[in-house]
Amino acid sequence: MIEQLFSLHDKVCVVTGGSRGLGYAMAKAFFAAGARRIYITARKAQACEEAAAELSALGECIALPGDISKMDEISRLVGVLEEREEHIDVLVNNAGVGWMAGLGEFPEQGWDKVMNLNVKTPFFLTQAMLPLLSSKATADSTACVINIGSIAGIMGRTDTFSYAPSKAAIHQMTRNLAVSLADQHIRVNAIAPGRFHTRMTEYASSDTATYEEEIKSIPLHRWGRDPDIMGVALLLASPAGAFITGQIIAVDGGTTLV
Repeated sequence: MIEQLFSLHDKVCVVTGGSRGLGYAMAKAFFAAGARRIYITARKAQACEEAAAELSALGECIALPGDISKMDEISRLVGVLEEREEHIDVLVNNAGVGWMAGLGEFPEQGWDKVMNLNVKTPFFLTQAMLPLLSSKATADSTACVINIGSIAGIMGRTDTFSYAPSKAAIHQMTRNLAVSLADQHIRVNAIAPGRFHTRMTEYASSDTATYEEEIKSIPLHRWGRDPDIMGVALLLASPAGAFITGQIIAVDGGTTLV
């Protein structure tokens, strides 16, 4: 029973930003749960192809490189998926970007780049994929959208002037879409990670003093690891999460509690 509860047997998944970090880890989890095919996206074609080749040791993984912060690239991506698939079971909106600058120096470019990829892209990609997501979805076998938010969208941070608002927007958009898409049997949830070892957080983990200070402030006294994100993603994508929609789940070692 437990194996069936967390099974993604024969499911078709799309993971944006799947060439590394959290996206790559979630793709691995989906293959371990029996996914039939996974499409991953990344802006850098070589990295996307290399990651797909590595993941193909676990199952059929197809690279769809492109800059999905642009509307024409979203249309191209969905066009390819429509040519290849009759339906999509799981969409993970994971691709994201940050921009670090002080309040007085924060540029318009940094605001627009972050908002485009972190907020605009998940909305319009989900919108464009609705026919594929709803194609085979039923009340007993729902399709699933997982948005990757952040605890930065819950807590106040003075150095993330565009990133934190973008993640707060994703959290609210998750709630809105969950209500709007429930009648189409599409569940929408968000994961709000705390600190994980990714390229985006290297600036903190590479500074020993900063890293050790953060570890002290986290109730569980560590950063997140791949299995921490893999387990929650699998819960939300599988039958185990069939009655969960519109939720923002913090995976942060307790950081938002203090």
